[in-house]
Amino acid sequence: MKFPVIVVDLDGTLLKANKEVSERNVKAILECAHHGMKFIFATARPPRAVKAFLPEELLELGSFVYYNGAYVECRHTGSNDHIGITPEITAEVLDYCLAFNPDLDISLEVRDEWMSMRPYDAETIMKVKGQPIVKSLMELKQQEASKILFTGDIDKAAFQRKFERRLNILITDQGELTQVSAPKASKEHAVSVICDTMGVALQDVMVFGDDANDIGLFEQCGWPVAMGNAIEELKSRAKEVTATNECDGVAVILEGLYQECR
Repeated sequence: MKFPVIVVDLDGTLLKANKEVSERNVKAILECAHHGMKFIFATARPPRAVKAFLPEELLELGSFVYYNGAYVECRHTGSNDHIGITPEITAEVLDYCLAFNPDLDISLEVRDEWMSMRPYDAETIMKVKGQPIVKSLMELKQQEASKILFTGDIDKAAFQRKFERRLNILITDQGELTQVSAPKASKEHAVSVICDTMGVALQDVMVFGDDANDIGLFEQCGWPVAMGNAIEELKSRAKEVTATNECDGVAVILEGLYQECR
């Protein structure tokens, strides 16, 4: 078998714009799994969103990297892991951002709980349904955040200069969303740990992605596949470029894999 482990991003990769997984993509993944290939779904999303988006048959077969690597559920090994931002740094980030812009849309994800100082139009801003749990600034400062998210008017370059040595900072969604996590919390680190536990070399791993938070995986895994809608930084690092997420680009590649196994 050429690729014992396949890593698949969700938004912009496996998911269409309507946040659904096509029947073709589901069938291709199940066929590859039937031939012994293991799947890791690696996303910036929290567990609750993944459970809402993916069909049950995919939830049952995969391991999951959430929050860009801050929280991991490995069904293949039975292990879970959380790498949070310390409360001290969480507090420093909140103070810095709110001093720059008191009206900044900033929130925390903490082990599948979403928290903010006020309710807001989450579906428009973060592309998710529901509302965050409203907590005071003091309560938020005491959290070991899985991830800090913000959108709005702030000097992102200055923020990166101040925190880049102490945090993992990703700017995604065409520059609209800043995602902040602990330094060791990354998709590539989480996938590396899972694969090491499974005895699989990263050189033997295929990965699908479309955005900046997939760059580390593309640099470490043996066969990176960029979606047709991917950013140029990924396409330049890819072994091949497939069709877009709207045209079942994941299935286009996977169908060739399981057909080779027949």
